[in-house]
Amino acid sequence: MNYAQLLFPDFSLILCGYLVCKYTALNRTVWEQVESLVYFFLFPVLLFNSIVRTSLDLQAASHLIMAGLLLGVSSITLSYSIPKLPLLKKYIDTQLHASSAQVAFRFNSFIALALAERIAGPQALLLIAVLIGVCVPLFNVAAVWPMAKHAQRSFGQELIRNPLILATASGLIVNIIGLHVPNWMEPTLQRMGAASLALGLMAAGAGMQFGHLMKAKSLAVALLLIRHLISPLIAWGLARMFDLDSTQTSVLLAFSALPTASSCYVLASRMGYNGAFVAGLVTISTLLGMLSLPFALGMLQ
Repeated sequence: MNYAQLLFPDFSLILCGYLVCKYTALNRTVWEQVESLVYFFLFPVLLFNSIVRTSLDLQAASHLIMAGLLLGVSSITLSYSIPKLPLLKKYIDTQLHASSAQVAFRFNSFIALALAERIAGPQALLLIAVLIGVCVPLFNVAAVWPMAKHAQRSFGQELIRNPLILATASGLIVNIIGLHVPNWMEPTLQRMGAASLALGLMAAGAGMQFGHLMKAKSLAVALLLIRHLISPLIAWGLARMFDLDSTQTSVLLAFSALPTASSCYVLASRMGYNGAFVAGLVTISTLLGMLSLPFALGMLQ
């Protein structure tokens, strides 16, 4: 399978967003509002609906869930150990690290959901929804805690305000207790989900910035290596260790090599950190995703 060709439509939308933002009147002022719409409303609706309308067989997916959580914990641990590494610690600004460490372990859910079904069919979409459901709370807690600590803000308040955590938690609760979305609401929710994917991918492109990365080159290289090289290698080892089937392995490998979340710089900016530096990391990560996803999925062969 030509994975580069498979990924082309989604990265084309990212490129379109970048070009529209840079060369038309639809500049960053417009796209900041689009991004807020997607982040606070459309994407939580998509995430909630994806979790609620799928039958979550947690027992059948237990090995994938454990592999995904171990992958996440490994990436988080590596990310936060960077300032303690002997060769790097003198080059690391602790405040920049607090805001950008999330780049190494968070993932772009827009791209994940857009790719899943094309990579391995409807079952892959269900499995990606499971991984999103169990990993988004972990990753958001890990992202918010150091920034809240450095900024001396309430960790609990930052968590309960996070729309991704609220959507994930409520979706899991509704699914577990057996409630369903009424049939008459499903077409509307599906259209909102489709809009969130297209707008989210274009917003990721519109948010790409390059100018601030030189401020902390060592930190940037370390975080991007974890996100795009080390994480896929760990995922490959975990897939073998848990003896995952081909579909689960495809999902885990794709999950491990996704570009980082475009909302990383939104979160950093909203908490008073250097959003421009994080936006630069998101930009490079988005571009590296065009290499790391075919690399990770190519391990299947």
